[in-house]
Amino acid sequence: MAPNTPPAPDDAFLKQIFLHHLTRIYNGKRFLQQRTDDLIKLASFKALELAVSEFGGDVKNQIERMEEIYELIGEKPSPEVCNPIRSIVKDEFCLDHEQTIPLLNDLDLMLYLQVLEHINITSYRMLIMIAKLLKYDKVKQLLTENFDESADNDKLFTLIAKEYITD
Repeated sequence: MAPNTPPAPDDAFLKQIFLHHLTRIYNGKRFLQQRTDDLIKLASFKALELAVSEFGGDVKNQIERMEEIYELIGEKPSPEVCNPIRSIVKDEFCLDHEQTIPLLNDLDLMLYLQVLEHINITSYRMLIMIAKLLKYDKVKQLLTENFDESADNDKLFTLIAKEYITD
């Protein structure tokens, strides 16, 4: 028996899917923006503090782009229903405040920030595909900029982790 492939969604349903995922990532980014200063304080070494600060600036830029996207498509963000980012960040990534080796907490902090960026990268990728189908050219460009920033942050945290481990 051959698996059934669902029919392609129409534009109205595609927009509904688009808004659902855009709202999730938007609310997640807003939550992160509120926590950036706390995340910076968790870093033990200056290089990581600077990277988390840069990450916070990128989060702010991404939120602004998403607000522009809402305007472009004539929508407003809906209230938070489910925020997977909140679940990951809750309790400051469950970092061990009793940890006597700062490097371990820093590596955990980078791990969780990279997990968040991977969620963002995947979400932006899906949103870009849907924006292309809906012929939202300017929206697609804004999402691509957000995607690129998230990918760059992921690489930055990888480089810092490598520096910590190999130097």
